[in-house]
Amino acid sequence: MRLANITWPRAQKYFEENDMVIVSIGSIECHGRHMPLGTDTLIPDRLLELIEEKSDVLIAPTIPYGACECLEPYPGTINLGTELLYNLLYKVVENLYNHGARKILVLNGHGGNIKTIERVGLDFEKKGALVVMLNWWLMTWDMKPEWKGGHGGAEETAGIMGVNPDLIDYSELTEEPLKLKDLNENLVATGFRTVKFKGVEVEVLRSTPNVTDNGWIGPDHPKKATVEWGQEMLQTCADYIVDFAEEFKKVDLEKVIHNNVLEK
Repeated sequence: MRLANITWPRAQKYFEENDMVIVSIGSIECHGRHMPLGTDTLIPDRLLELIEEKSDVLIAPTIPYGACECLEPYPGTINLGTELLYNLLYKVVENLYNHGARKILVLNGHGGNIKTIERVGLDFEKKGALVVMLNWWLMTWDMKPEWKGGHGGAEETAGIMGVNPDLIDYSELTEEPLKLKDLNENLVATGFRTVKFKGVEVEVLRSTPNVTDNGWIGPDHPKKATVEWGQEMLQTCADYIVDFAEEFKKVDLEKVIHNNVLEK
């Protein structure tokens, strides 16, 4: 059930009988040369469609923008920054809280949003609510280790194929291996922020164009992605979230939150 599609009396009735809501948050940013800028929003939106088929949990409108400072130089990227994103997400959750939500599932599509969601979650725990962060791309690693991937790699490419394969620019899906920009011959780039020196990884904070020209990073070459992989992965993830939500409904907040500020 979509919050945007119901009347306020129906919303009132829902919150009189339920205290759970799903809030989705994504981003608009580079995901390699072959993937749409809206990858981190499109995949959660598809997951919500699959969830809605099997669950009656109220779904709030998706927040399509996120915090993506390191990717901001790529054309088309829209970066809210962590502070603005925090204020936006806090107000969304606060309004839902005021209406009766106490169990807030945040379906997240972007790693740069994690710190903000954590901050909001701890804020509302003090008010007697619990925020659950569902990072779909990390969760699927446990569901099937072969799905593990990086930013814009095969995992996310398969995810977009599972949404709509026409959104992939197949002319950019070449066999060319991932090339990262080392600092020198001894400080070898291994990821978005990491370089390896004498077997130890150290974080060097660089914008992504200074790390990779094409914008994807990870061990999973996007060429390996398939539509079947994406469809199975999204369905499996959505089914898990439905099951998790049903179990989470059983949680007694008064027993698990011990800060003496619980509000009814």
